[in-house]
Amino acid sequence: MSNGCLIEETAPEHFVLRGELSFSTVMDLLRNSAVLLWRNSSVTLDLAGVTRTDSAGLALLVEWIKIARRQGKSIHFCNIPEQMLAVAEVAGLGDLLPVTSP
Repeated sequence: MSNGCLIEETAPEHFVLRGELSFSTVMDLLRNSAVLLWRNSSVTLDLAGVTRTDSAGLALLVEWIKIARRQGKSIHFCNIPEQMLAVAEVAGLGDLLPVTSP
């Protein structure tokens, strides 16, 4: 958990993000997510509760993808905010994001 964004497990291997994914919140969230996320072999992150995001939020998702790959785990995202998807497309990262239906 961080000051501006919470991550909580809602079911086995399923997590919900709530709050702001921005330059001021992602570093704390990255640090605090390690214990929650990587104890699972597969992780689904639901971003429906994200209220605001910027390019740092997208960078966090990319970092989580890299960590999962290094550890031989799978990661999926659902309910990615439209503004984040748009930034990902412009940055050429649209195909990198493993997006699933909620």
